[in-house]
Amino acid sequence: MLKEVRSLLIKSITSIEEVDKAIKQNNVAFQVDHIRHQNHGDIASNVAMLLSKSLRADPRQIAKKIVNNLPFSELVERVEIAGPGFINFFLTNEAWSKVIRNIQINGAAYGCSDEGKDQHVLIEYVSSNPTGPLHVGHGRGAAYGDSLARILRAAGYTTECEYYINDAGRQIDILALSVWLRYLGLLGESFAFPDGAYQGDYIVDLAHILLEEDGHSHYGNVAWLMQSLPSAPDSKIDLMVSRMKEQVDSEGFSRIQALAVDKIVSSINKDLRQFNVEFETWYSESSLIKSGALDEALDKLKTSGYLYQKNSAWWFRSSDLGDEKDRVVIRTNGSHTYFAADIAYHIDKYDRGYDWLINVWGSDHHGYISRIKASIGALNRNPNDLEILTVQFATLYRDGEKIAMSTRSGEFVTLRDLYEEVGVDAARFFYASHKPEQHMDFDLDLAKTQSSDNPVYYVQYAHARICSVFKKMENRAITYDLSKANLIFLSEPQELDLLRSLSRYPEIVSQASRKCEPHQIAYFCRELANDFHTYYNAYPFLESEDNLRLARLSLIDSIRQVLKNSLDLLGVTAPDKM
Repeated sequence: MLKEVRSLLIKSITSIEEVDKAIKQNNVAFQVDHIRHQNHGDIASNVAMLLSKSLRADPRQIAKKIVNNLPFSELVERVEIAGPGFINFFLTNEAWSKVIRNIQINGAAYGCSDEGKDQHVLIEYVSSNPTGPLHVGHGRGAAYGDSLARILRAAGYTTECEYYINDAGRQIDILALSVWLRYLGLLGESFAFPDGAYQGDYIVDLAHILLEEDGHSHYGNVAWLMQSLPSAPDSKIDLMVSRMKEQVDSEGFSRIQALAVDKIVSSINKDLRQFNVEFETWYSESSLIKSGALDEALDKLKTSGYLYQKNSAWWFRSSDLGDEKDRVVIRTNGSHTYFAADIAYHIDKYDRGYDWLINVWGSDHHGYISRIKASIGALNRNPNDLEILTVQFATLYRDGEKIAMSTRSGEFVTLRDLYEEVGVDAARFFYASHKPEQHMDFDLDLAKTQSSDNPVYYVQYAHARICSVFKKMENRAITYDLSKANLIFLSEPQELDLLRSLSRYPEIVSQASRKCEPHQIAYFCRELANDFHTYYNAYPFLESEDNLRLARLSLIDSIRQVLKNSLDLLGVTAPDKM
């Protein structure tokens, strides 16, 4: 309905010379929105108030001119001027009935648009380091990123999803050391496992695979490995990595690295697929090094004067570009930092020609944003083409008690643990029901409850309940043709409210895409499900008179379709029965 009302306003404005001129000269972007309180109308516009200054006139007088020149429409019952100059439209019952016809015609495409036509978007999200399994915090980023991609596609954007694999650098060296140490333990060696290494049973599992595939070929001298180690944790672990490289040689070290990374990435991919999340591209950090793209990016920064050398390390002048301090890109030992690789990776993204780049990061990376944008500007790319969105982690509760987690000690709830306990649908809907920047408490007990208190159950039950109505029709051999329904029979206040809600759905999808807010879809689902359940409990369907029954069946079938469309955008199923 918003498009139809906007079209009426534009026709009126075009017919009034001074108003049309003011709109064009001042590039006025006026709003057409649904009204919360129906006694004020159904749809309102602020166009008159936005024109007041340029026309030097009372906005109510401007509104009056616009209203007087509105063309006739069978969709509009009347138009009123309210407050300081709002133009409020009251729509006819026939206007709302058109919503059902629109849903019946478009089906799964209802709510979709071409708003993002010819715009290419790349969303990079999750991108967890391949040093362990995904945990529940990564799950929230996965649900958010995938839902955002689905919404952008519905809004007409050509959207691709990418996972960046940090498979190079110090953390991967430590991963290889951790697996090797557990491997030596399986060979009978006894020693204190270092705190700085990766913990967790998955490291032991990788060591078993290494032993099974390679036998004793990577055996090493543990006594020398542990001899005279420094007390500082970082120095201790770095020296152990260096000694490991000497013992197993470069080929053996690379083999252990590759085995560990490949198995972990494969497990991550499997978990994400089970979570209804898929990526078009898995982009590895190591490919940047092998292709020379990393060295090329750093050379350009050196040439342009953005890098300088101090204490045998190379530093990026990020403080000159808005960051709080300068950052190291090449360490004293000649190895690159993660920041250096990220610079090269983002330049590669820009050079692939996307119109809109989106990164979804954990909230702990918030301080990283300014330095990344500074590096992009230093290499003559537009930082505004990159949007970095942050997602807060989730805190789990069971039996009212917070579940303690520590990734360092290997004690955390994995994403797989979560979806196997509560189900993929519950996990995804719970994640989507919160604004990404807000802290989230995830109640595991609530997620498994089959009651109206559980939002995903309540929404899915609405869909299943509607399907059950049509199943009853089938069982009673009652034939019907929804296309022949006379929708004028939908006149009860609750029916009109439901029609208004259904009409809002395309705009909800549009807003969610523009603002990158999947939670708007989840909010809409809950409101529509609640309104349906109230309606279902108040009015008969199968026992109604034929014309009324057909009209009501058309209404609830449209609700079913919109619920399914909404849940699809969130990566949640719409069951026919529960």
